[in-house]
Amino acid sequence: MMVNKEGLREYFSRNWDKYYRVDFLVDLGFKRRTCVKCGRGFWTIDENRNVCPDQPCSYYEFIGNSPTSIRLDYVGVWKAIEDFFVKHGHESIGRYPVVSRWYPPLFFTAASIVDFYRLEDGTVVFEFPANPLIIPQFCLRFNDISNVGVTGKHYTCFVMIGQHSLYNGREGYWKDRCIELDYKMLTEVFKIRPEEVVFLEDLWVGTGAFGYSLEYFIRGLELGNAVFTEFLIAPDGFKHMPYKVVDMGAGLERFPWLLHGTPTSYDVVFQPTLERLKDMCGVRIDEKLLLDYYRLAGMLNIDEVKDISTIRKIIAENLGSNYGELLKVIEPLQALYSICDHTRTLAFAIADGMIPSNIGGGYNLRVVLRRALSFIESFNWSFQLIDVVEMHAKQLKPLAPELEEHLNEIQEILDVETSRFKAAKDRATRVIDRIAKSGKLLDTKTLIMLYESEGITPELVRMKIPNIEIPPDFYNMITRRNEPLRHEETKQIPVEGIPATRNLFYEYPYSYDFDAKIIKIIGEYIVLDQTLFYPTAGGQLHDEGLINGKRVFEVVKIGNVILHRVENPLSFSEGVTVHGVIDRERREALRRHHTATHIVNAASRMVLGSWVWQHGAEKTPEKARLDITHYQALTDNQIKRIEEAANQIVLENYPVIIQTIPRREAELKYGFIIYQGGAVPSREVRIVEIPGVDVEACGGIHCKSTGEVGFITIMRTKRIQDGIVRIEFCSGKAAIKYLEDKWSILRRAAEILNVPDEDVPRRVEEIFNEWKMLKKKFKR
Repeated sequence: MMVNKEGLREYFSRNWDKYYRVDFLVDLGFKRRTCVKCGRGFWTIDENRNVCPDQPCSYYEFIGNSPTSIRLDYVGVWKAIEDFFVKHGHESIGRYPVVSRWYPPLFFTAASIVDFYRLEDGTVVFEFPANPLIIPQFCLRFNDISNVGVTGKHYTCFVMIGQHSLYNGREGYWKDRCIELDYKMLTEVFKIRPEEVVFLEDLWVGTGAFGYSLEYFIRGLELGNAVFTEFLIAPDGFKHMPYKVVDMGAGLERFPWLLHGTPTSYDVVFQPTLERLKDMCGVRIDEKLLLDYYRLAGMLNIDEVKDISTIRKIIAENLGSNYGELLKVIEPLQALYSICDHTRTLAFAIADGMIPSNIGGGYNLRVVLRRALSFIESFNWSFQLIDVVEMHAKQLKPLAPELEEHLNEIQEILDVETSRFKAAKDRATRVIDRIAKSGKLLDTKTLIMLYESEGITPELVRMKIPNIEIPPDFYNMITRRNEPLRHEETKQIPVEGIPATRNLFYEYPYSYDFDAKIIKIIGEYIVLDQTLFYPTAGGQLHDEGLINGKRVFEVVKIGNVILHRVENPLSFSEGVTVHGVIDRERREALRRHHTATHIVNAASRMVLGSWVWQHGAEKTPEKARLDITHYQALTDNQIKRIEEAANQIVLENYPVIIQTIPRREAELKYGFIIYQGGAVPSREVRIVEIPGVDVEACGGIHCKSTGEVGFITIMRTKRIQDGIVRIEFCSGKAAIKYLEDKWSILRRAAEILNVPDEDVPRRVEEIFNEWKMLKKKFKR
């Protein structure tokens, strides 16, 4: 069968006894029922229940009506859940970064299971550091921005409690044990009565793998979703995985909401931050009105209900309130809810090395940042985003102590972005006035254009034109329009059936000639059984040289096969032994520039901040370039300090240690900083370490020590796009040649001006001033 969600849902539902039946639940008296409204299957112990627990078939029944006497705050709930699972044999592990450096298809960690995705020969595999485990994973998602603050349950930053187990028949556990643990957590830890617990049948389709699932609800609120991943997508349908994965994800934010029965999850999750903001801004609302509003507002999902104003009017009528008056009361509070969420998103993203920009994942960060700032402007509030971040850091210290350590860096980034927003606000006044005078319609298309080309948010437009209609899903539209595509182009040369090439350049990195046998000729390329020629990879250009006296123009790697493009390929024959000679001077220049790239990257991070990550790199014999993530062009002082720091590393003559170790071991030992140059799609990783300076997973050719690199000089820097700065530099002989060329230019200028070298700047300034005076005189 073809893999599509509806088809799979029908298949699993038809075979419910095989997939959804859990003996543990059946023994407790749970029975399967079919919802009379939507037709979906669910499991309950309540004989009178005939509708499923999900919306719109059911409504929230816990708001103002908690099903338990247990009262724990946000962090307290996690501690209780953690203690329960550790007691039942799970290892509790710390959160992974919210920026998923280890899994290139995603910019951000969108679910706890993503922590354990790894690529291996183009296939997604699961690698768990413990089995079973529990983790409080902060996740970022940007597909519901417009819902945040409105529905009471949506976030861009939330904690997914990940309960994970890899089951192979001997280790880990499977469906019955998972549901048993989740049920006991609900009934024993949080004292929920059995008749309150309802399991809803569903499924989940991920990257190449999928499984059926049971979502558990209490009084209309979904708390968690236990996915039983055991299938891989195949060309003709699907097949069983060699192992099974329990992927239970529960929203930490949902639990304290249920326990306290507050109008929204934000009212308990963001305390005491939210209460302080309400006091600072004078935002107060009648508690009964709030409870009544959010009992009904659970239906407000902007992706599903396009005409949100109509729904709000219906709620106002049900509450006996005037629609306009209701908005005046509700919207300031919803703005504070959104600001609390968005600042938490920004804090974790910046702390983990991503900054707002107009590219990649940084685009999403800028969207939420400007949405938060627009709310502050709209309501004329006086606090700053960093004020909220500091409150978050204090509250979340037991869960994420690293936030406090990064406060200065977070403030630096937020200050820069706030200044840019204010500049956009000044532009908004002029641009909107011009549009208003032209009589042009301010429709959705124009609002999108204003945001993307001028950085002007709809909220800023509304400050000038109060009656402007802002699409409720505006920010969802913006993020969808700017979802980036990630792909890499590779040469299309057939290498199927050709044995892997032995990489002599790793075994003998300081050798320059070798013998090998030709095992295949493909057009102008020859394939050897082993080679010293390094192929273009990781931004480092290939080696050049000779094979049997014929020039090697290009070396490429496809899979595990290395191909050499040679002069006069017809002069070669398969099965013949040949002699190869590497261009030594080219190899040494590339070696120095590759190690220098690691050094300059580390120096940039030392000088600028922890958000500096390698965005791209290229190493040629003449020079190297490094693209780093940074929010603005480098100043002369910063360039000087980076160059000084880099050369200090050279002078210290640190050893460059290269080792190939299991990927999991490397991650545990060094952290995700190893993925500066990108993720590694293999179980073994080659680690290049300059102790105490830099460590990266890297396949390049390197020096034995930093001293071999020689003097590093930065040639130029440039802000090539928003959030990306390019540094061009050279080292060793290339640096000497570069400085000699510069010196020749200076000497030639001194000769022309007829002054000593040191007087060239003074004499140029005198000539320039004389020219300006003559120009003024001529104009008169």
